[in-house]
Amino acid sequence: MVTSYPFDVPRLVIAAPSSGSGKTTVATGLMAAFSERGLAVSPHKAGPDYIDPGYHALATGRPGRNLDAFMCGPELVAPLFAHGAAGCDLAVVEGVMGLYDGAAGRGELASTAQVAKLLRAPVVLVVDASSQSRSVAALVHGFASFDPQVRLGGVILNKVGSDRHEVMLREALEEAGMPVLGVLRRAPQVATPSRHLGLVPVAERHSDALASVSALAAQVRAGCDLDALMALARTAPPLDCEAWSPHAALRRHTAPRTQAHGPEQSPDRGDAPVVAVAGGAAFTFSYAEHTELLAAAGAEVVTFDPLRDEALPPGTSGLVIGGGFPEMYAPELSANEPLRAAVAAFAAAGGPVAAECAGLLYLGRSLDGKPMCGVLDADARMSERLTLGYREAVAVSDSALAQAGTRLRGHEFHRTVVEPGAGAAPAWGFTHPERRVEGFVQQGVHASYLHTHWAAEPSVARRFTEAARRFTEAAAARR
Repeated sequence: MVTSYPFDVPRLVIAAPSSGSGKTTVATGLMAAFSERGLAVSPHKAGPDYIDPGYHALATGRPGRNLDAFMCGPELVAPLFAHGAAGCDLAVVEGVMGLYDGAAGRGELASTAQVAKLLRAPVVLVVDASSQSRSVAALVHGFASFDPQVRLGGVILNKVGSDRHEVMLREALEEAGMPVLGVLRRAPQVATPSRHLGLVPVAERHSDALASVSALAAQVRAGCDLDALMALARTAPPLDCEAWSPHAALRRHTAPRTQAHGPEQSPDRGDAPVVAVAGGAAFTFSYAEHTELLAAAGAEVVTFDPLRDEALPPGTSGLVIGGGFPEMYAPELSANEPLRAAVAAFAAAGGPVAAECAGLLYLGRSLDGKPMCGVLDADARMSERLTLGYREAVAVSDSALAQAGTRLRGHEFHRTVVEPGAGAAPAWGFTHPERRVEGFVQQGVHASYLHTHWAAEPSVARRFTEAARRFTEAAAARR
Protein backbone atom coordinates (compact mmCIF):
# COMPACT_ATOMS: atom_id res chain seq x y z
CA MET A 1 0.00 0.00 0.00
CA VAL A 2 1.50 3.35 -1.02
CA THR A 3 0.13 6.27 0.96
CA SER A 4 -0.28 9.54 -0.92
CA TYR A 5 1.37 12.67 0.41
CA PRO A 6 1.32 15.02 2.18
CA PHE A 7 1.04 12.40 4.93
CA ASP A 8 -0.86 13.57 7.99
CA VAL A 9 -1.11 11.60 11.24
CA PRO A 10 -0.96 12.94 14.83
CA ARG A 11 2.37 11.98 16.39
CA LEU A 12 4.57 12.32 19.45
CA VAL A 13 8.24 11.61 20.11
CA ILE A 14 8.95 10.43 23.64
CA ALA A 15 12.47 11.49 24.63
CA ALA A 16 14.53 11.93 27.79
CA PRO A 17 17.68 13.67 29.01
CA SER A 18 19.45 10.30 29.34
CA SER A 19 18.98 6.56 29.24
CA GLY A 20 17.20 5.11 32.26
CA SER A 21 14.79 8.04 32.64
CA GLY A 22 11.67 6.01 31.81
CA LYS A 23 11.14 6.43 28.06
CA THR A 24 10.06 2.82 27.54
CA THR A 25 7.69 2.98 30.53
CA VAL A 26 6.01 6.12 29.25
CA ALA A 27 6.01 5.28 25.54
CA THR A 28 4.65 1.75 26.04
CA GLY A 29 2.12 2.96 28.60
CA LEU A 30 0.91 5.69 26.26
CA MET A 31 0.60 3.26 23.35
CA ALA A 32 -1.44 0.88 25.47
CA ALA A 33 -3.58 3.58 27.06
CA PHE A 34 -4.51 5.16 23.72
CA SER A 35 -5.13 1.72 22.22
CA GLU A 36 -7.55 1.01 25.06
CA ARG A 37 -9.46 4.11 23.94
CA GLY A 38 -10.05 2.39 20.61
CA LEU A 39 -7.42 4.30 18.66
CA ALA A 40 -5.21 2.64 16.06
CA VAL A 41 -1.74 3.46 17.42
CA SER A 42 1.39 3.06 15.32
CA PRO A 43 4.45 2.16 17.45
CA HIS A 44 7.98 3.23 16.50
CA LYS A 45 11.44 3.15 18.07
CA ALA A 46 14.32 5.45 17.18
CA GLY A 47 17.57 3.57 16.76
CA PRO A 48 18.41 -0.10 16.18
CA ASP A 49 16.93 -1.65 19.34
CA TYR A 50 14.92 -4.84 18.78
CA ILE A 51 13.52 -5.45 22.26
CA ASP A 52 11.44 -2.35 23.00
CA PRO A 53 9.42 -2.75 19.75
CA GLY A 54 8.26 -6.13 21.04
CA TYR A 55 6.58 -4.42 23.98
CA HIS A 56 5.24 -1.73 21.67
CA ALA A 57 3.65 -4.41 19.49
CA LEU A 58 2.07 -6.01 22.54
CA ALA A 59 0.63 -2.62 23.56
CA THR A 60 -0.83 -1.78 20.15
CA GLY A 61 -1.41 -5.01 18.24
CA ARG A 62 0.72 -3.65 15.38
CA PRO A 63 4.34 -4.37 14.42
CA GLY A 64 6.86 -2.26 16.27
CA ARG A 65 9.03 -0.49 13.71
CA ASN A 66 12.48 1.07 13.95
CA LEU A 67 13.52 4.45 12.58
CA ASP A 68 17.30 4.49 12.27
CA ALA A 69 18.89 7.37 10.42
CA PHE A 70 22.35 5.79 10.52
CA MET A 71 21.50 2.39 9.07
CA CYS A 72 18.80 3.52 6.64
CA GLY A 73 19.79 7.13 6.04
CA PRO A 74 17.88 10.26 7.12
CA GLU A 75 15.99 10.27 3.80
CA LEU A 76 14.18 7.03 4.71
CA VAL A 77 13.06 7.98 8.22
CA ALA A 78 9.85 9.77 7.18
CA PRO A 79 8.90 7.28 4.42
CA LEU A 80 9.39 4.29 6.77
CA PHE A 81 7.38 6.10 9.42
CA ALA A 82 4.56 6.77 6.95
CA HIS A 83 4.61 3.11 5.88
CA GLY A 84 4.09 1.95 9.46
CA ALA A 85 1.62 4.66 10.46
CA ALA A 86 -0.65 4.44 7.40
CA GLY A 87 -4.29 4.33 8.46
CA CYS A 88 -3.56 5.02 12.14
CA ASP A 89 -5.07 7.60 14.46
CA LEU A 90 -1.86 8.29 16.36
CA ALA A 91 1.84 7.43 16.18
CA VAL A 92 4.14 7.26 19.18
CA VAL A 93 7.92 7.21 18.67
CA GLU A 94 10.12 6.14 21.55
CA GLY A 95 13.51 7.81 21.45
CA VAL A 96 16.98 6.38 22.02
CA MET A 97 19.42 7.35 24.80
CA GLY A 98 19.31 11.08 25.58
CA LEU A 99 17.45 13.42 23.26
CA TYR A 100 20.57 14.73 21.51
CA ASP A 101 22.71 11.57 21.67
CA GLY A 102 23.44 9.96 18.30
CA ALA A 103 26.08 8.00 16.43
CA ALA A 104 29.46 8.60 18.05
CA GLY A 105 31.37 11.41 16.39
CA ARG A 106 28.56 12.12 13.88
CA GLY A 107 26.81 15.07 15.47
CA GLU A 108 23.05 14.66 15.55
CA LEU A 109 23.00 11.66 13.17
CA ALA A 110 20.66 8.92 14.44
CA SER A 111 19.67 10.93 17.52
CA THR A 112 16.12 11.24 18.78
CA ALA A 113 16.33 14.95 18.02
CA GLN A 114 17.14 14.27 14.37
CA VAL A 115 14.24 11.81 14.08
CA ALA A 116 11.88 14.35 15.66
CA LYS A 117 12.97 17.01 13.17
CA LEU A 118 12.65 14.66 10.20
CA LEU A 119 9.12 13.78 11.35
CA ARG A 120 8.26 17.39 12.27
CA ALA A 121 6.94 15.91 15.52
CA PRO A 122 6.54 17.53 18.94
CA VAL A 123 8.73 16.06 21.67
CA VAL A 124 7.62 15.06 25.17
CA LEU A 125 10.56 14.94 27.58
CA VAL A 126 10.45 12.24 30.27
CA VAL A 127 12.44 13.46 33.26
CA ASP A 128 13.59 11.31 36.16
CA ALA A 129 12.77 13.77 38.93
CA SER A 130 13.70 11.50 41.82
CA SER A 131 16.72 13.57 42.93
CA GLN A 132 15.78 17.13 42.07
CA SER A 133 13.17 19.81 42.60
CA ARG A 134 13.57 23.37 41.24
CA SER A 135 16.62 22.35 39.20
CA VAL A 136 14.28 20.48 36.90
CA ALA A 137 13.40 23.83 35.28
CA ALA A 138 17.02 24.53 34.39
CA LEU A 139 17.41 21.04 32.97
CA VAL A 140 14.30 21.30 30.83
CA HIS A 141 15.15 24.85 29.71
CA GLY A 142 18.53 23.61 28.48
CA PHE A 143 16.99 20.80 26.46
CA ALA A 144 14.29 23.08 25.04
CA SER A 145 16.74 25.78 23.92
CA PHE A 146 19.69 23.65 22.72
CA ASP A 147 18.27 23.21 19.20
CA PRO A 148 15.51 25.66 18.19
CA GLN A 149 14.35 23.22 15.48
CA VAL A 150 13.38 20.65 18.11
CA ARG A 151 9.95 21.52 19.44
CA LEU A 152 9.65 20.48 23.08
CA GLY A 153 5.91 20.40 23.76
CA GLY A 154 5.84 19.34 27.39
CA VAL A 155 7.26 17.21 30.17
CA ILE A 156 6.26 14.00 31.92
CA LEU A 157 7.81 13.78 35.37
CA ASN A 158 8.82 10.27 36.37
CA LYS A 159 9.67 8.77 39.79
CA VAL A 160 8.07 11.61 41.73
CA GLY A 161 8.31 10.88 45.43
CA SER A 162 5.35 12.67 47.08
CA ASP A 163 2.60 15.26 46.68
CA ARG A 164 4.95 17.93 48.05
CA HIS A 165 7.65 16.91 45.59
CA GLU A 166 5.16 17.17 42.75
CA VAL A 167 4.11 20.68 43.80
CA MET A 168 7.73 21.90 43.80
CA LEU A 169 8.38 20.42 40.38
CA ARG A 170 5.22 21.88 38.89
CA GLU A 171 5.95 25.34 40.31
CA ALA A 172 9.46 25.32 38.84
CA LEU A 173 8.28 24.24 35.40
CA GLU A 174 5.45 26.75 35.44
CA GLU A 175 8.07 29.48 35.96
CA ALA A 176 9.92 28.11 32.94
CA GLY A 177 6.74 28.10 30.86
CA MET A 178 6.87 24.35 30.20
CA PRO A 179 3.61 22.36 30.40
CA VAL A 180 3.56 19.32 32.67
CA LEU A 181 1.65 16.63 30.77
CA GLY A 182 2.00 13.89 33.34
CA VAL A 183 3.35 12.87 36.72
CA LEU A 184 4.27 9.26 37.51
CA ARG A 185 5.10 8.06 40.98
CA ARG A 186 7.66 5.39 41.76
CA ALA A 187 5.99 2.07 40.85
CA PRO A 188 8.29 -0.96 41.16
CA GLN A 189 5.36 -3.30 40.54
CA VAL A 190 5.41 -2.41 36.83
CA ALA A 191 9.15 -2.76 36.38
CA THR A 192 10.17 -4.94 33.45
CA PRO A 193 13.01 -7.42 34.04
CA SER A 194 16.28 -6.88 32.20
CA ARG A 195 19.59 -8.64 31.69
CA HIS A 196 22.86 -8.24 29.80
CA LEU A 197 21.44 -6.71 26.59
CA GLY A 198 18.46 -4.82 28.02
CA LEU A 199 14.87 -5.83 28.70
CA VAL A 200 13.87 -9.49 28.55
CA PRO A 201 12.06 -9.89 25.18
CA VAL A 202 8.30 -10.35 25.07
CA ALA A 203 8.59 -13.81 23.49
CA GLU A 204 10.34 -15.10 26.63
CA ARG A 205 7.70 -13.88 29.09
CA HIS A 206 4.53 -13.34 27.09
CA SER A 207 1.94 -13.64 29.88
CA ASP A 208 4.03 -11.60 32.32
CA ALA A 209 4.72 -9.05 29.59
CA LEU A 210 0.99 -8.67 28.96
CA ALA A 211 0.49 -7.97 32.66
CA SER A 212 3.36 -5.45 32.64
CA VAL A 213 1.94 -3.60 29.64
CA SER A 214 -1.50 -3.52 31.26
CA ALA A 215 0.02 -2.10 34.45
CA LEU A 216 1.95 0.50 32.45
CA ALA A 217 -1.27 1.54 30.71
CA ALA A 218 -3.01 1.95 34.06
CA GLN A 219 -0.12 3.97 35.49
CA VAL A 220 0.04 6.28 32.49
CA ARG A 221 -3.72 6.62 32.29
CA ALA A 222 -3.82 7.69 35.96
CA GLY A 223 -0.82 10.00 35.82
CA CYS A 224 -0.89 11.60 32.38
CA ASP A 225 -3.25 14.02 30.67
CA LEU A 226 -4.09 11.90 27.63
CA ASP A 227 -6.33 14.58 26.12
CA ALA A 228 -3.54 17.17 26.32
CA LEU A 229 -1.06 14.71 24.83
CA MET A 230 -3.41 13.93 21.95
CA ALA A 231 -3.94 17.66 21.37
CA LEU A 232 -0.16 18.11 21.23
CA ALA A 233 0.17 15.22 18.78
CA ARG A 234 -2.37 16.89 16.49
CA THR A 235 -0.18 19.97 16.20
CA ALA A 236 2.30 18.01 14.05
CA PRO A 237 2.08 19.36 10.49
CA PRO A 238 1.67 17.10 7.43
CA LEU A 239 4.79 15.32 6.15
CA ASP A 240 5.64 15.95 2.53
CA CYS A 241 6.76 12.40 1.79
CA GLU A 242 5.60 9.23 0.10
CA ALA A 243 5.24 6.16 2.29
CA TRP A 244 7.90 3.51 1.82
CA SER A 245 6.70 0.39 0.02
CA PRO A 246 8.62 -2.90 -0.27
CA HIS A 247 7.46 -3.37 -3.87
CA ALA A 248 8.43 0.17 -4.87
CA ALA A 249 11.75 -0.16 -3.04
CA LEU A 250 12.56 -3.34 -4.97
CA ARG A 251 11.67 -1.67 -8.25
CA ARG A 252 14.13 1.13 -7.48
CA HIS A 253 16.94 -1.22 -6.44
CA THR A 254 17.91 -3.93 -8.87
CA ALA A 255 19.90 -6.92 -7.63
CA PRO A 256 23.63 -7.02 -8.40
CA ARG A 257 24.41 -9.49 -11.18
CA THR A 258 27.30 -11.87 -10.65
CA GLN A 259 28.53 -14.96 -12.40
CA ALA A 260 28.51 -16.85 -9.10
CA HIS A 261 24.83 -16.30 -8.45
CA GLY A 262 23.42 -15.71 -11.88
CA PRO A 263 21.24 -12.91 -13.24
CA GLU A 264 18.36 -11.37 -11.40
CA GLN A 265 15.08 -13.19 -11.95
CA SER A 266 11.59 -11.78 -12.00
CA PRO A 267 9.98 -12.21 -8.53
CA ASP A 268 6.83 -13.66 -10.07
CA ARG A 269 8.62 -16.35 -12.11
CA GLY A 270 7.56 -19.87 -11.09
CA ASP A 271 6.41 -21.00 -7.66
CA ALA A 272 7.31 -18.88 -4.66
CA PRO A 273 10.43 -20.21 -2.91
CA VAL A 274 9.88 -20.96 0.77
CA VAL A 275 12.12 -18.83 2.99
CA ALA A 276 12.12 -20.13 6.56
CA VAL A 277 12.71 -17.46 9.22
CA ALA A 278 13.78 -18.49 12.72
CA GLY A 279 11.58 -17.22 15.52
CA GLY A 280 10.53 -18.23 19.03
CA ALA A 281 12.12 -17.18 22.30
CA ALA A 282 15.73 -17.69 21.19
CA PHE A 283 15.51 -15.65 17.96
CA THR A 284 13.47 -12.52 18.64
CA PHE A 285 15.50 -9.85 16.82
CA SER A 286 14.08 -8.90 13.45
CA TYR A 287 12.88 -5.86 11.52
CA ALA A 288 9.38 -6.11 10.07
CA GLU A 289 10.59 -4.73 6.73
CA HIS A 290 12.81 -7.78 6.14
CA THR A 291 9.95 -10.23 5.77
CA GLU A 292 7.96 -7.63 3.85
CA LEU A 293 10.81 -7.27 1.36
CA LEU A 294 11.23 -11.05 1.04
CA ALA A 295 7.51 -11.41 0.32
CA ALA A 296 7.61 -8.54 -2.18
CA ALA A 297 10.56 -10.24 -3.89
CA GLY A 298 8.43 -13.33 -4.41
CA ALA A 299 9.21 -15.49 -1.37
CA GLU A 300 6.75 -17.40 0.77
CA VAL A 301 7.92 -16.52 4.28
CA VAL A 302 7.35 -19.19 6.94
CA THR A 303 8.40 -18.88 10.59
CA PHE A 304 9.78 -21.79 12.60
CA ASP A 305 11.00 -22.15 16.19
CA PRO A 306 14.39 -23.84 16.67
CA LEU A 307 13.48 -24.57 20.28
CA ARG A 308 10.41 -26.62 19.35
CA ASP A 309 10.37 -27.63 15.68
CA GLU A 310 12.34 -30.73 14.79
CA ALA A 311 12.36 -30.06 11.05
CA LEU A 312 12.58 -27.10 8.72
CA PRO A 313 9.28 -26.03 7.12
CA PRO A 314 8.32 -28.19 4.13
CA GLY A 315 9.96 -27.06 0.91
CA THR A 316 12.45 -24.73 2.60
CA SER A 317 14.74 -23.23 -0.03
CA GLY A 318 16.15 -20.32 1.96
CA LEU A 319 16.93 -19.91 5.66
CA VAL A 320 17.10 -16.67 7.66
CA ILE A 321 18.33 -16.89 11.26
CA GLY A 322 18.39 -13.48 12.88
CA GLY A 323 19.43 -12.20 16.28
CA GLY A 324 18.27 -13.02 19.76
CA PHE A 325 19.45 -14.79 22.87
CA PRO A 326 20.61 -18.30 21.97
CA GLU A 327 23.04 -18.16 24.89
CA MET A 328 20.04 -18.29 27.24
CA TYR A 329 18.76 -21.41 25.50
CA ALA A 330 21.95 -23.22 24.52
CA PRO A 331 20.97 -26.50 26.25
CA GLU A 332 17.53 -26.55 24.61
CA LEU A 333 18.87 -25.64 21.17
CA SER A 334 21.54 -28.29 21.49
CA ALA A 335 19.01 -30.91 22.60
CA ASN A 336 17.00 -30.42 19.40
CA GLU A 337 19.32 -32.68 17.43
CA PRO A 338 16.91 -33.37 14.53
CA LEU A 339 16.66 -29.69 13.65
CA ARG A 340 20.41 -29.11 14.05
CA ALA A 341 20.97 -31.98 11.63
CA ALA A 342 18.40 -30.55 9.20
CA VAL A 343 20.06 -27.13 9.22
CA ALA A 344 23.49 -28.69 8.70
CA ALA A 345 22.20 -30.79 5.80
CA PHE A 346 20.51 -27.78 4.20
CA ALA A 347 23.73 -25.75 4.38
CA ALA A 348 25.84 -28.68 3.14
CA ALA A 349 23.57 -28.96 0.10
CA GLY A 350 24.32 -25.33 -0.78
CA GLY A 351 21.06 -23.86 0.49
CA PRO A 352 21.16 -20.08 0.98
CA VAL A 353 21.43 -19.12 4.66
CA ALA A 354 21.50 -15.57 6.06
CA ALA A 355 22.54 -15.55 9.73
CA GLU A 356 22.98 -12.50 11.96
CA CYS A 357 24.51 -12.58 15.46
CA ALA A 358 22.41 -15.27 17.19
CA GLY A 359 22.21 -17.07 13.86
CA LEU A 360 26.01 -17.01 13.65
CA LEU A 361 26.24 -18.65 17.08
CA TYR A 362 23.67 -21.29 16.17
CA LEU A 363 25.56 -22.26 13.00
CA GLY A 364 28.86 -22.78 14.83
CA ARG A 365 30.27 -25.95 16.36
CA SER A 366 29.42 -25.04 19.92
CA LEU A 367 27.97 -22.35 22.17
CA ASP A 368 29.28 -22.31 25.74
CA GLY A 369 30.35 -25.91 25.25
CA LYS A 370 26.97 -27.10 23.94
CA PRO A 371 26.94 -28.60 20.42
CA MET A 372 25.24 -26.43 17.80
CA CYS A 373 24.70 -27.04 14.07
CA GLY A 374 28.35 -27.44 13.12
CA VAL A 375 27.95 -25.60 9.82
CA LEU A 376 30.86 -23.29 10.66
CA ASP A 377 34.24 -24.29 12.09
CA ALA A 378 33.90 -21.85 14.95
CA ASP A 379 33.03 -21.93 18.65
CA ALA A 380 31.18 -19.29 20.66
CA ARG A 381 31.16 -18.39 24.34
CA MET A 382 29.77 -15.72 26.61
CA SER A 383 32.05 -12.82 27.44
CA GLU A 384 32.06 -10.08 30.06
CA ARG A 385 32.72 -7.50 27.35
CA LEU A 386 29.81 -5.80 25.63
CA THR A 387 30.40 -5.17 21.93
CA LEU A 388 28.08 -2.35 20.91
CA GLY A 389 28.01 0.26 18.20
CA TYR A 390 27.30 1.28 14.65
CA ARG A 391 29.49 -0.10 11.88
CA GLU A 392 30.20 0.81 8.27
CA ALA A 393 30.84 -2.35 6.28
CA VAL A 394 31.64 -3.58 2.80
CA ALA A 395 30.91 -7.12 1.61
CA VAL A 396 34.25 -8.92 1.18
CA SER A 397 32.98 -12.06 -0.56
CA ASP A 398 30.19 -12.78 -3.04
CA SER A 399 27.33 -14.48 -1.25
CA ALA A 400 23.63 -15.23 -1.55
CA LEU A 401 23.05 -12.05 0.45
CA ALA A 402 25.37 -9.49 -1.11
CA GLN A 403 27.76 -9.02 -3.98
CA ALA A 404 31.36 -8.28 -3.02
CA GLY A 405 31.78 -4.53 -2.77
CA THR A 406 28.23 -3.89 -1.51
CA ARG A 407 28.33 -1.24 1.21
CA LEU A 408 25.94 -1.33 4.16
CA ARG A 409 25.67 0.26 7.55
CA GLY A 410 24.74 -1.87 10.53
CA HIS A 411 25.32 -2.37 14.23
CA GLU A 412 26.81 -4.89 16.61
CA PHE A 413 25.21 -5.75 19.95
CA HIS A 414 26.45 -8.83 21.81
CA ARG A 415 28.29 -10.22 24.84
CA THR A 416 29.64 -13.27 23.09
CA VAL A 417 32.88 -14.08 21.30
CA VAL A 418 33.27 -16.35 18.25
CA GLU A 419 36.63 -17.98 17.62
CA PRO A 420 37.83 -17.58 14.94
CA GLY A 421 36.08 -14.30 14.22
CA ALA A 422 36.25 -14.72 10.45
CA GLY A 423 36.49 -17.55 7.95
CA ALA A 424 38.66 -18.01 4.90
CA ALA A 425 36.07 -15.97 3.00
CA PRO A 426 34.93 -13.25 5.44
CA ALA A 427 31.45 -11.77 5.24
CA TRP A 428 32.23 -8.12 5.94
CA GLY A 429 35.14 -5.75 6.11
CA PHE A 430 34.49 -2.97 8.60
CA THR A 431 35.68 0.46 7.51
CA HIS A 432 34.47 2.47 10.53
CA PRO A 433 35.04 2.90 13.44
CA GLU A 434 37.75 0.24 13.14
CA ARG A 435 39.18 -1.78 10.27
CA ARG A 436 38.82 -5.55 10.48
CA VAL A 437 37.18 -8.45 8.69
CA GLU A 438 34.38 -10.43 10.26
CA GLY A 439 32.00 -13.30 9.60
CA PHE A 440 31.85 -16.27 7.26
CA VAL A 441 30.84 -16.97 3.67
CA GLN A 442 30.89 -20.59 2.55
CA GLN A 443 28.72 -22.25 -0.09
CA GLY A 444 25.31 -20.57 0.37
CA VAL A 445 25.96 -19.39 3.94
CA HIS A 446 26.44 -15.76 4.96
CA ALA A 447 26.96 -15.53 8.73
CA SER A 448 28.06 -12.50 10.73
CA TYR A 449 27.61 -10.56 13.95
CA LEU A 450 26.48 -7.51 11.96
CA HIS A 451 22.81 -6.55 12.17
CA THR A 452 21.62 -4.78 9.02
CA HIS A 453 18.39 -3.12 7.91
CA TRP A 454 17.44 -4.32 4.45
CA ALA A 455 15.32 -1.25 3.69
CA ALA A 456 18.65 0.52 3.19
CA GLU A 457 19.57 -1.93 0.40
CA PRO A 458 16.45 -3.79 -0.80
CA SER A 459 18.43 -5.68 -3.43
CA VAL A 460 19.66 -7.88 -0.57
CA ALA A 461 16.15 -9.35 -0.22
CA ARG A 462 15.76 -9.84 -3.96
CA ARG A 463 19.19 -11.45 -4.27
CA PHE A 464 18.49 -13.84 -1.40
CA THR A 465 15.05 -14.76 -2.74
CA GLU A 466 16.47 -15.52 -6.16
CA ALA A 467 19.20 -17.65 -4.59
CA ALA A 468 16.44 -19.60 -2.84
CA ARG A 469 14.55 -19.97 -6.12
CA ARG A 470 17.63 -21.29 -7.90
CA PHE A 471 18.29 -23.75 -5.08
CA THR A 472 14.74 -25.12 -5.44
CA GLU A 473 15.06 -25.40 -9.22
CA ALA A 474 18.42 -27.18 -8.93
CA ALA A 475 17.00 -29.63 -6.41
CA ALA A 476 14.03 -30.32 -8.69
CA ALA A 477 16.34 -30.90 -11.67
CA ARG A 478 18.29 -33.52 -9.73
CA ARG A 479 15.17 -35.51 -8.93
